Amino acid sequence: METALIEKVGQIGIPVKDLDRALRFYKETLGLPLLFNTDRMAFLESGRLRLMLSLPEKDEFAHSSSVLYFQVKNIKETYERLSGKEIQFIGEPHMVAKMEQTETWMVFFKDTEGNTHAFMSEEQG
Repeated sequence: METALIEKVGQIGIPVKDLDRALRFYKETLGLPLLFNTDRMAFLESGRLRLMLSLPEKDEFAHSSSVLYFQVKNIKETYERLSGKEIQFIGEPHMVAKMEQTETWMVFFKDTEGNTHAFMSEEQG
């Protein structure tokens, strides 16, 4: 059997319009640790995955990023704790799937740069 070329996703880039504002949101509101930053980029850690906030070098890269699904232990508690902060929720936490005794819950939100992401949790029903 041939060895896979790709070992893992090592980093996800998130385009931003205002690096200071975005860094404050991801670091302070979401609580992600800052690894390091420059005047055009900031690198944060989410588990074993690195997020790169960056000012786009060209207009063709200045678009919203893919949806990131951040795993949390308790989605309702996360939603309540972050409601009213610098986070714009799109709806409320809701169950999206149930497999045997496990329920998958999600709630979507916008960051300060217009990117849509989600919190998700898997709970025993």
